Amino acid sequence: MIQQELIQENELKEMRQVYAETLLELATKDSQVIALEADLMSAISTNKMKSKIPDQLINVGIMEANMMGVAAGLSLTGRIPFVHTFAQFATRRAFDQLFVSLGYAKLNVKILGSDAGVTAEHNGGTHMAFEDIGLMRLIPNATVYEASDSTMLKALLKQSYEEYGVHYIRTIRKKAVKLYSEGETFPKGKGKVLREGSDVALIASGIMTAEALKAAVELKKQGIEAMVIDMYSIKPIDSELLVEAAKQTGKVITIENHNVIGGLGSAVAETLGENYPVPIKRMGIREQFGQVGLTDYLKDYYQLTSEHIVKEVRAFL
Repeated sequence: MIQQELIQENELKEMRQVYAETLLELATKDSQVIALEADLMSAISTNKMKSKIPDQLINVGIMEANMMGVAAGLSLTGRIPFVHTFAQFATRRAFDQLFVSLGYAKLNVKILGSDAGVTAEHNGGTHMAFEDIGLMRLIPNATVYEASDSTMLKALLKQSYEEYGVHYIRTIRKKAVKLYSEGETFPKGKGKVLREGSDVALIASGIMTAEALKAAVELKKQGIEAMVIDMYSIKPIDSELLVEAAKQTGKVITIENHNVIGGLGSAVAETLGENYPVPIKRMGIREQFGQVGLTDYLKDYYQLTSEHIVKEVRAFL
């Protein structure tokens, strides 16, 4: 369990730096690791790797679907491709190649979708992926993660390297809130209980985990004990933990920087609906596209702040 005071501490490094450093570490150790980019090397900091692993870094240009095909070919020859681009390009634009060339072919590829949801900021609605988790969940046997901080991102990258198959890791590029100490582990198919509670279970992922924790602190002042779960593994999901949380609290609220259709909220509702039905409220994007704006403004606009969570909890209870 995390220390409560950590929710106010900012990361020292941007998430993109963590990705580039971890990938360089893996590639230096294993010559079979190949980094693929679609003209976003500077955006994710992999440009700093070029002089160190020139034969293991490929920029295919602005051709995301082709990049998935290249990844498939590399995987067939025993390489371990790590593919990066913005989340909407990695999923929505290249979905057929993901599904057929990688998923259907049962190949080994690790995909990083960056600038998730509102963190796309000034790139606007066309670049603001609110549907990527839903798309990736549709691919049979794919693993879907959402990283909440730098410790988790580093661990998930290394963990995905060790596991065979299609892995999708959703993240932001800039600094996150520091939640976990170095050395924390994040097993596949599990979630993390960050705060115990008996009145309601707040189940979040990614940048919404910190917002859920802040909301829980405020709710405690109002006499409401909220359990907080970081459900970083969205597929497979931690069914056992979800049922336990539902039994303990009787009410569940999911909070995600994603469309409520297909993402974390859908995964939780499907799991509890089949195993232990309780009242559920899903917080996320509803029938809206993205837009230009700073992250803080967009979180408020789409009602994804701790203040909005507190309001929803009070109305739900």
